Amino acid sequence: MNYLFKALNDETRRRIIELLKDKDMNAGEIADEFNISKPSISHHLDILKRADLIISEKKGQFVEYSLNTSILEDLMAWILTLKK
Repeated sequence: MNYLFKALNDETRRRIIELLKDKDMNAGEIADEFNISKPSISHHLDILKRADLIISEKKGQFVEYSLNTSILEDLMAWILTLKK
């Protein structure tokens, strides 16, 4: 879970998650929403994938990214256990 919190500790990665909340996107579509290089976006996507926050699927010549809602549900359930 440590890696999950590290992944969420970056504004760019949180913005990527917000984008994927609305629809699945490929890396180019995601990069178009930012003013940073495509390799930087790829790096952020890799970190999000390693934290299991997003899932990638090859569709034709593109890789499409989607939000992994099950990991978010697990995270929310854990956070709720902390409430007394």
